[in-house]
Order: sequence, then structure tokens, then C-alpha cells
Amino acid sequence: METAEAKPIVILMADDDDDDYVLTKKALGESRLLNTLMRVRDGEELMDYLHRRGDYNAENAPRPGVILLDLNMPRKDGREALKEIKSDDDLRNIPVVVFTTSKAEEDIYKSYQLGVNSFITKPVTFDNLTEVMRALGNYWFEIVELPKYS
Repeated sequence: METAEAKPIVILMADDDDDDYVLTKKALGESRLLNTLMRVRDGEELMDYLHRRGDYNAENAPRPGVILLDLNMPRKDGREALKEIKSDDDLRNIPVVVFTTSKAEEDIYKSYQLGVNSFITKPVTFDNLTEVMRALGNYWFEIVELPKYS
């Protein structure tokens, strides 16, 4: 149960597909998850956000409680970003959920080798996406204890 002092957990979505972002945002709303959804469009922007470089600072780039990471993005793909995140002492504790269209066994295996916390293939229908967001929210924000950061 949330207290008056509890802050919603920030979900950071790294995905270059505008439609996937809009549908995910809508599905989170349908799932009644009150978390804040932030977005970056590629792995370079993701790392800038996490390190608060360039256009990002403490005010517009709150530390995410979980990262939804697409594997196939321009400039720096999700695999490269995942490797960087999990090898960085300041970032490695942020849960990363690969959220991608890939079902390739190699992508699943490699993602877990790099330290991903979960691997989810993006659902095809909006109803299924809403169910996935509901389950994701239930697991990551109601069951799991996440580290507290300021």
C-alpha cells in the first residue's frame, strides 16, 4: 500500500519505435500503473540519461526503478547498452528487462549472459500488451523489493 510520501517508480523505456512507446504508455495506463514512463530512443541516449550527461540532469532524468530495453536500436543497440549498464558499479543494480520483438534463442541467451533481469518478447495485440504491463507492474513494483535511491 502506498503512503503519502511514496514516489512512483520511474520506468525508463529505451526504444526507437514511436508506436511501441505510445502503445506501452497506453497499456501502462490501462493497467492502472501509476508509474512515470520516461523514454530514450537509442543506447547512446540511454547512457546519457543514466549518467546525466548532455541534455540530462537530476531534474529531468530521475533514476529509473526499471529499464525496458529494446535490443534493436540505432547508434548503440540494446546489447551494447546492457553490457555497459551491468559493468558499471553505479548502474548495475537497476533492473533491466529486455522488451523486444526478437524471439531468437541467441538474443535470449546473450541477454542473460550480459546480466539482464528478464527477457520479454513484445506482444502482438494491445490486450496482450496490457496484460504484460499489468504482470510487469505487479512483479517489479508490488512483489520485488527494489533498492531505494535518492
